[in-house]
Amino acid sequence: MYKLNDKDIAILRELGRDSRKSFRIVARKLGIATTTVIKRYNKLKELGIIKHSSLVVDYEKLGYSLSAIIELTVSKGKLVEVEEKIAKKHNAFAVYDVTGDTDAMIIARFRSREELNDFVKSLLAMEFVERTNTHLVLNTLKEGFVI
Repeated sequence: MYKLNDKDIAILRELGRDSRKSFRIVARKLGIATTTVIKRYNKLKELGIIKHSSLVVDYEKLGYSLSAIIELTVSKGKLVEVEEKIAKKHNAFAVYDVTGDTDAMIIARFRSREELNDFVKSLLAMEFVERTNTHLVLNTLKEGFVI
């Protein structure tokens, strides 16, 4: 395990807000040398701490106004097999193994109630899925994994 120092954390925060920022702009904002930012970025990438750079999409503006958190109970030790199938569905944005009364949590987005309905019914029709419990998201206070 690599222990992040203050400069690493500051660099991750800046790039987490906008991964397209140039190293020069990040360095200027943090008051450190551009070469320091580049070296630390490359080290974090080499260690696998930075997996990739990505953009953040406002899915509501694309019509995905419904978000749901779906609990899933799976039988006969087939959890990973079921999760892999669910992860391929375009509405599934995250699939997690969890502890507790259910086996997995799915975060998904939909354009309509009908699309949500079809998605949940497709889960229930999957072999080894015993039950689902769907929670509609009413309001999002924070979303994302920026440090």
